[in-house]
Amino acid sequence: MRRLKAEWEKQRAVLMAFPHEETDWARGPEAENLEAALSPFIRIAQAIAYGEPLYIICRDKESISDRFCNTRNMSFIEIPTNDTWIRDYGYLSIEEDGETKLLDFTFDGWGGKFDASLDNAVNRTLHKKGYLGTTPLESIDFVLEGGSIETDGAGTILTTTACLCNPNRNGGLDKREVKEKLREYLGTKRVLWLDHGYLAGDDTDSHIDTLARFIDKETIAYVKCDDKSDEHYDALQKMEAQLKTFRTFEGEPYRLIPLPMCEARYDESGRRLPATYANFLITNDALIYPTYGAPQDKEADRIFKTLFPDREIIPINCNKLIEEGGSLHCSTMQIAI
Repeated sequence: MRRLKAEWEKQRAVLMAFPHEETDWARGPEAENLEAALSPFIRIAQAIAYGEPLYIICRDKESISDRFCNTRNMSFIEIPTNDTWIRDYGYLSIEEDGETKLLDFTFDGWGGKFDASLDNAVNRTLHKKGYLGTTPLESIDFVLEGGSIETDGAGTILTTTACLCNPNRNGGLDKREVKEKLREYLGTKRVLWLDHGYLAGDDTDSHIDTLARFIDKETIAYVKCDDKSDEHYDALQKMEAQLKTFRTFEGEPYRLIPLPMCEARYDESGRRLPATYANFLITNDALIYPTYGAPQDKEADRIFKTLFPDREIIPINCNKLIEEGGSLHCSTMQIAI
């Protein structure tokens, strides 16, 4: 019997993939762009490594390791990558017959939007290098991104129809067909489908980890929009209404925790960026969440301190990350014990 492990379960390590000269982070005339991009990655890495091991996938381990004052708990591993969003191509950790197993799903660059041939090989390369010891790895010919699903660790998957049923993934399966695949590969007992909700500037076709997240088996935190003039208002209001209809395995309504909608952030061309507080990371000892230099940062901090009283709450400015379409959670992937 299989079970996809929840993020709050004990972690063996966290994966990150750092930007380099051949990623989108280095585009444009400014040589400083890549340097600026490295800053939040370094801060996220330091916050994670303070409490648990961190595997950093990079192009040149010496140049990256030299940027840290302290590399305790950090392993620098040279593996070629296309991009940094390892949440979507890193291992998914399941429990099968009482033991942890790692799953390597197919990653196609969010429906073929970008080249992902190198990213799609990272899990197998890392496993061959021996960093995961004897933990078994299973590669699966099915497109599934880690940011597209949330689990309560008890057989429930929370996801969005826009992503998992998109024709650009697996030919456009319907909900029944997707559910059967999730049952086969992850041991999923039920799927809670969100049919509404998106963020402008997001390339993922509405990944759930930008919109709504399990805090525990009875609690979901979600992005709420109260500004009727905001382009997201209608879709997020409908998403909230649908969340209110969902029930736990015991038949009770979920405890719903609204997260503030971040004040709009734009790039130099005027494109709105996908700033979201839902893109936080739960580690063994900490809750690490993105900030954007916005008035709502303070309210997000208050909420996270209430939701995670036993964890250290660590804010990281992620304005640079959202310029490339992702945020904090997207740049990490936990490996369960």
